[in-house]
Amino acid sequence: MAKIATLITDMFEDVEYTDPSKAFNDAGHEVFTIEKEAGKEVTGKQGEAVVTIDTGIDDANPEDYDALFLPGGFSPDQLRADDRFVSFTKAFMDAKKPVFAICHGPQLLITAKALEGRKATGYKSIHVDMEYAGAKLVDEEVAVCQDQLVTSRQPDDLPAFNREALRVLEQSAQ
Repeated sequence: MAKIATLITDMFEDVEYTDPSKAFNDAGHEVFTIEKEAGKEVTGKQGEAVVTIDTGIDDANPEDYDALFLPGGFSPDQLRADDRFVSFTKAFMDAKKPVFAICHGPQLLITAKALEGRKATGYKSIHVDMEYAGAKLVDEEVAVCQDQLVTSRQPDDLPAFNREALRVLEQSAQ
């Protein structure tokens, strides 16, 4: 089963982390959290989820993981200010490994300059940014590009997001 790297920091959208993580774990995949330092606790913006970080970004190697998960909230905007997280994100896109981004998660993909020509969606407030980044923007509950990139707009889209992310993981394992 897949090892899924998750880039996350404080103020992530609670359910956009907890719901997909549960779906991934229930399907037998392993979810690993990455932030600036291992052992740190980060809290969701709703205060419902507290996550202990598995690995610090300086010790994280994209080659050690099969897929990348980018939950939304304010977390992606904070992380994209740090080149280490941007480079980590870009490595997955360049290697054509599965990438799953929901809501504001595509902000890391925008900063990594990894959306040009790619079908994608995200939260309404970042649609213009995604267009400027060259994405083929769609306003749909889930967008799947080349059976590698899965994006969704908001928490209401989680059932479709989880379904397509799991399908892409299954295909990439074959």
